[in-house]
Amino acid sequence: MKILITIPFTEEQKKRIEDAAGENELIFTAPAQIKKDHVADAEVIMGNLPVNLIREAKCLKWLQLNSAGADTYCIPGILGENTVLTNASGAYDTSVSEWMLAATFALFRKLYSYYNNQKQRVWHDEGAVLSAGGACVVVLGLGNIGLAYARKMKALGSYVIGVKRHPGAVPEGVDELHTMEELEECLKRADIVAAVLPGTPETRHLMGKAQFAAMKKTAYFLNAGRGNSVDTDALYDALESGEIAGAALDVMEEEPLPSESRLWTAGNLYITPHISGGYHISVTLDIIADICAENLKHYQAGETLRNVVDRKLGY
Repeated sequence: MKILITIPFTEEQKKRIEDAAGENELIFTAPAQIKKDHVADAEVIMGNLPVNLIREAKCLKWLQLNSAGADTYCIPGILGENTVLTNASGAYDTSVSEWMLAATFALFRKLYSYYNNQKQRVWHDEGAVLSAGGACVVVLGLGNIGLAYARKMKALGSYVIGVKRHPGAVPEGVDELHTMEELEECLKRADIVAAVLPGTPETRHLMGKAQFAAMKKTAYFLNAGRGNSVDTDALYDALESGEIAGAALDVMEEEPLPSESRLWTAGNLYITPHISGGYHISVTLDIIADICAENLKHYQAGETLRNVVDRKLGY
């Protein structure tokens, strides 16, 4: 069995994969060096290869992603009907939820406004701020990352409302659980709305004109899920009209964000270039290595893999 790996593992992490692979053929290579003949006879690929190369993997039986998001690979025709798709869900909880926490405090305490004042040598009190204690936090999407953020905010004294697609038991760290049908009622109560949604047809532009209008003028919005869950024009208009107090985005509908985008000039909007996840903290890659090694053992034993993606749902 040929196993192609394009994830930038350390030597120690590679050793874990090698131990799990046994006598099977392992090829570690950088994504930029991959060519069609590399993937043509690979039975297993670990890493987010470009779609055009994945289509060339005619022998592919299992694709292990290094990302939690899998929507790109769920489009019909990208993978063979019987190819198993798994993601790296669980690897990014700490990294992304900490970005969300940092963005929350920066918005609540108006740190960006004070930073802008500093650059202009302006000594000015920006007025009242919000506290995490007693704030109403609405989390859209209660996967691993959404729950990690919810629990951090709950520990700080916030009242947390989770909104997800399907009803279920209220998880630890969440005070109320609602479905998307009740979204606008939840938005009316929020001091901050945090979106951590997958990229699916159902979530496209879930946050649009009506949703921003439902929020309080003192409320904030942040997005660390998928950029297409937000109607960019509606967000810009809501910020410019003062319909919401501010926002922070780590993901955009179009990435990289074009220099001519209106978002660059929006008032009280703070942008980071999709860096909340990635490999910016070392534990992320370490967890991905563990997922790959564990799944490789399961695969060889004919057992169910961890983090199997439902391609119809997109996650």
